[in-house]
Amino acid sequence: MKILVTGTAGFIGYHLVKNLLDRGDTVVGIDCINDYYDVKLKHARLEDTGIRVAGMEYGKPVYSHSYPNYTFIKLDILDKEQLELCFKTYQFDAVCNLAAQAGVRYSLTNPEVYIDSNIKGFLNILECCRHFKIKHLAYASSSSVYGLNKNMPFNEHNIADHPVSLYAASKKANEMMAHTYSHLFNVRTTGLRFFTVYGPWGRPDMALFIFTKNMLEGKPIEVFNNGNMLRDFTYVDDIVEGIVHVIDNPAEPNPNWDAQNPDPATSKAPFRIFNIGRGAPISLLGFVEEIESQMHITAKKILLPMQEGDVAETCADVSHLDDALNYKPKTSVHDGVAKFTAWYKEFYNVKYEDLAPVAIGVLTH
Repeated sequence: MKILVTGTAGFIGYHLVKNLLDRGDTVVGIDCINDYYDVKLKHARLEDTGIRVAGMEYGKPVYSHSYPNYTFIKLDILDKEQLELCFKTYQFDAVCNLAAQAGVRYSLTNPEVYIDSNIKGFLNILECCRHFKIKHLAYASSSSVYGLNKNMPFNEHNIADHPVSLYAASKKANEMMAHTYSHLFNVRTTGLRFFTVYGPWGRPDMALFIFTKNMLEGKPIEVFNNGNMLRDFTYVDDIVEGIVHVIDNPAEPNPNWDAQNPDPATSKAPFRIFNIGRGAPISLLGFVEEIESQMHITAKKILLPMQEGDVAETCADVSHLDDALNYKPKTSVHDGVAKFTAWYKEFYNVKYEDLAPVAIGVLTH
């Protein structure tokens, strides 16, 4: 297929592109490469897929020197004119929208960017999918849409109308916008509620990255809710495999959908929602202990109360995904953390002699 992936300088987008390219799809990737976090990491992801960032110009295609089936364009999904030109030029079979302003905590202080990228930008994607007759749109939602819901595990067939951050609200809005376009214009859409994604090339604002960095530098780590939060940590390769299953199986109307008892996860329109999570949450302290075990370092912990916008627990019910597409994530936290810490030390060239004295002092052999 010829597939557009947005957000390809990002964490999940980078991994998805590599998967699609390796299996032989033709991929066009776009990303505005904003400075929400270290641009050097975003550039490194692009370089790893053969995209030279030196001399890159906005709106101009760059062809991969590693993958003849990959083209990257620096482009903002808010730029409707350039986005339409991209759709017109390449005539995609499918689209996967991963471009978004990420981060729950950032949304507390910078709400406007979430409306711009996650609402206005997503509207531009929907409009292009409508007018250029895209056969299937898959897009990133989030487990954060469950908000105040405490009915565990989280199930897509239950109502999720009480978000506790603007980030979560923007993702819920994406689902509602997608349903409208599925209903009015027969655009096939699938929303994917990701659960705490982690792994190599991960974002520097995520817990695993921050914990690993601080522990190696001998700095304390901040552990919110005294470490008692439960998170359904899901390894990035499992997320990507789920996305690929979805891309390959476009949404269909649910012939049994009942307007008197409406199922939020499906519709009489070609619309659906899936959780993608491991379904096996662990405590934040347990996650820290796994990092400590992998790196043979004991972290100095600063225990703090819950932050605004956070929820105490997440756990994915993935039976809907498994029933529909015969897929569910499988990578253990032990294996996933090991792969991340190995990547981190290689990428940042961390050697034993470079470790801070505080860290070296608690190394065990």
